[in-house]
Amino acid sequence: MKTRLKIDFVSDVSCPWCVIGLRGLETALASAGDAVEADIVFQPFELNPDMVPEGENIVEHIGRKYGSTPEQSAASRAMIRDRGAGLGFTFAMSDQSRIYNTFDAHRLLHWAKATDQQKALKTALFEAYFTDGRDPSDRDVLIATVAKAGLDPDAAGEVLSSGRYGDEVRDAERLWQSRGISAVPAVVVNDRYLISGGQPPEAFEEALRNIAAEGADRADMA
Repeated sequence: MKTRLKIDFVSDVSCPWCVIGLRGLETALASAGDAVEADIVFQPFELNPDMVPEGENIVEHIGRKYGSTPEQSAASRAMIRDRGAGLGFTFAMSDQSRIYNTFDAHRLLHWAKATDQQKALKTALFEAYFTDGRDPSDRDVLIATVAKAGLDPDAAGEVLSSGRYGDEVRDAERLWQSRGISAVPAVVVNDRYLISGGQPPEAFEEALRNIAAEGADRADMA
C-alpha cells in the first residue's frame, strides 16, 4: 500500500538550485512510485525581495551578495548547467544574464494553486527565465508564460492588475521564515521533515522511502 505524502516545495523562480531540486524530487517520486505518492504545493520565497525593477547583472549581483569573483560565478554557472542537463533541463545563463524581482510570479503561482495547474506554471516560469532568458517580473512575459502553462491569460492579467494575492504571498513567506527556512529549495514533507538543497534524485528517494516507512510504522502502532 502506498503512503501519501504532503510536500511543500519552498522556492524562488530565480533560484537555479530550485530547478535542480524539483527535477530531482520528481525523478525520485517516479522511482519510488511503488511506495509513495505525493501532493506538491509550491510555496513562495524571494531571494531578492528588494530587487530594482530593471534587475541586476548576474555577475555583479553574485559578486556583491556573496563576494564571488567573475571566474567563480562562471564556474558555478557551468556546474549548474551540467547538473541541469543531467536532469533534462537547459540552463542558458551567461555573464550577461540578469536577476529580477519575482513577487508577481509568486502571486500568479498562488492563484494557480486553485486550478491544479500550479506545477505547470512553475515549470513554465523556470523555463522562461533560465532557458529563454526572459524577465519574470515583466507583465507580458508573465501572461505569455501563463498561457504556455495552459491557464487563462485574461484571468492572470486581472490578478496582476489588481494586486490580488499580494498579502497571501507575504503571509506565506513570513510563515516559512518563522519556521526556520532561510535558504531554498526547502522540501518540507508532512509538515515535519525537511530536505534541504538541490539534492540528487537518489538522496530524495532514500529520504522519501524512509519517511513513508516511518509513517507506516506509526500507523501499525496506532
